[in-house]
Amino acid sequence: MIPRYARPEMTALWAPESKFQIWLEIEAHACDAMAELGVVPKDAAKAVWERGKFEVARIDEIEAEVKHDVIAFLTNVAEHVGPEARFLHQGMTSSDVLDTCLSVQLTRAADMLIADLEDLLAALKRRALEHKETVCIGRSHGIHAEPTTFGVKLAQAYAEFDRNHTRLVSARDDIATCAISGAVGTFANIDPRVEAHVAKKMGLGIEPVSTQIIPRDRHAMFFATLGVIASSIERLATEIRHLQRTEVLEAEEFFSEGQKGSSAMPHKRNPVLTENLTGLARMVRAYALPAMENVALWHERDISHSSVERMIGPDATITLDFALSRLTGVIDKLVVYPENMQKNLDSLGGLVHSQRVLLALTQAGVSREDAYRLVQRNAMPVWRGEGQFLDLLKKDKDVTAALTADALESLFNLDYHLKHVDTIFKRVFDAR
Repeated sequence: MIPRYARPEMTALWAPESKFQIWLEIEAHACDAMAELGVVPKDAAKAVWERGKFEVARIDEIEAEVKHDVIAFLTNVAEHVGPEARFLHQGMTSSDVLDTCLSVQLTRAADMLIADLEDLLAALKRRALEHKETVCIGRSHGIHAEPTTFGVKLAQAYAEFDRNHTRLVSARDDIATCAISGAVGTFANIDPRVEAHVAKKMGLGIEPVSTQIIPRDRHAMFFATLGVIASSIERLATEIRHLQRTEVLEAEEFFSEGQKGSSAMPHKRNPVLTENLTGLARMVRAYALPAMENVALWHERDISHSSVERMIGPDATITLDFALSRLTGVIDKLVVYPENMQKNLDSLGGLVHSQRVLLALTQAGVSREDAYRLVQRNAMPVWRGEGQFLDLLKKDKDVTAALTADALESLFNLDYHLKHVDTIFKRVFDAR
C-alpha cells in the first residue's frame, strides 16, 4: 500500500494501533468468559479491562528480542496490568488471536467496501436514468453494430456491480468467523464457550473446525471476490477510455479548471483516472492467487500464509476502497456528448439497420441466404464511402422486388431498436 492510493478510514483499520487494540479486546473478552466459567478470577478479568494497554514502539522493542509478535504484545500488556496478567491467554494459542483479529479486520473492511459499492450504484443509477433515452451506437468487436442508449450501457454496469454487492455481502458473512480453540483446535485447554463469547462480542460467527487456524478457503473466496469486483471496475473503466478516444469522444472524464493533461502537449485531455483504475484493478486481482495458494497448509497449521496475508489484507482492501471511490467520482462527473453519439451513429450511412432489412426480406419470402447476400452487397459500398445504405437498397431491383420503397424506409427507424429499453430498466432497477 502507498499513500497515493489510500483513503484514511480504510488505512486506519490496518494500522498497528488498530490491530493491537483488537488483540487486546479478544484477550479481554476471553478473560471475561473464563472468569464466568471459574477458570480465572473475576478480578483478573476486570484488571485487564481497567489497566490493559500497550505501546506499539514497546511491542516492537520486545519482539526484536523474543522474535514473536503475540508474546511481545502480551509482555507489553502485562507491564500495565500487573500480576493479574498471568491469567491472560489461558489455554489459547497465537492463531486464536491472529486469525480472529484478521476476521474482524476483513469484516470491517468489507463493510466499508459494501458502502463504497452502494455509493457507486447510486451514481450509476442516477446517470443511467439521466441517459435512458440518449441514443448511441452499440459496438461488437469495436465495430458499429446496432443502436442502444448510453443509459442501457450504464444500466448494465449497475446490474454488474449489484451482483458484486451481493457477492461481497456473502464473502463478508463467510469471513466473519472466530477461532478460539487452542493448539490444534481441539479445545483441550480452553472451553468452547469462551470461543462463543468472544465471537458474539466481536460480531463474528464460530468456526466449526478451526484446526488451530481458520481454514483459508474462506480467505481465498474473500480475496477472489475482491478480484472480481476489480475486474468489473476495469471493464467499466475500459469502456470509458474507449469512448474518450478523439475519434469517438462520446464521453470523457471531467477535466477540472487548471488541470493539465501533458507535460509536452498543452492540448491533451487524457483519461488518466480510468487508466489508473485499470492498473489498480490488476493489483487487486493479483492478490487473489496467493490467497488461493494459502489454502493448502501443512496438517493442522503452518505459517506460510502469514506473510502473504500481512501484505494482501491491507493492500487489497485499501486499493479496492480507493478504486471504488475513484470510479464513483468518474461516473458522477462524467461528461457525455449526445451530439457526438448521434454523429457516430450516422457515420455508416444507415448500415446499423442492416439486420432489420435482412429480416424483412426473409419475412417477404426471400431465403435467408439470398437475403443476406442482397443486404451485404449493398452494405459493402457504404463501407467504402460510396453512398447511403437506404439509397442503394432502393436501387437494387432484387431488393425492391420483395420490399417497396416505403417498406424499406420504415426499416430505418431508430425507435424500433429502443422499444424495450423500459423493460431493461425495470429488470435492473425494480429488482433491487
